[in-house]
Amino acid sequence: MQVYLETGRLMLRRFTTEDGDNLFDLDSDPEVMRFLSGGNPTPRELIQNHILPAFMRSYEEYPGFGVWAATEKASGEFLGWFGFKPDDADRPGDIVLGYRLCRAVWGQGYATEGVRALIRKGFTELGVQRVFATTYQDNLASRRVMEKAGLKLVRTYRITLEELQATGTFHVSSEDLWDGDDVEYELLKADWERQEAART
Repeated sequence: MQVYLETGRLMLRRFTTEDGDNLFDLDSDPEVMRFLSGGNPTPRELIQNHILPAFMRSYEEYPGFGVWAATEKASGEFLGWFGFKPDDADRPGDIVLGYRLCRAVWGQGYATEGVRALIRKGFTELGVQRVFATTYQDNLASRRVMEKAGLKLVRTYRITLEELQATGTFHVSSEDLWDGDDVEYELLKADWERQEAART
């Protein structure tokens, strides 16, 4: 097992071919998928043939970055995943943050714990200059995680069905697409450094 990062309660490791069932179970929960596909599960073949291989390729495509399986240190239980990698190869210091956790551990601070650790590693070890994350406007829990980690709202925008489907990781139809805007949050390195100085 190749461990990327440890926190007080979490271990982030590389995905392996054995994680197909973990991802399928995660994406089969209607509440987990509520703001992603209208609650519809991600087809197993999409996970096995596209999503999981993409996660596993991410470590070679962007050394030091990727999409990481999150497990509970005490039990080894799979909790979900965190993504932390460049959104554009031409802007390697501009990092998109993502996370998806099992409903059983919502509200226990795992998302914030993982996000803060990734941000710290990015700014102190990996040359990151900006971290950003997006979510649907009504996904208040996800927005709270971003805010607790120090990210600030910078824009709202409308994403189209075609843009979602073009990512290759969203299996949605026009009936599943929500009627509303997405939001983008960001944190710049200089702002993070000021936040850290204020804490100490």
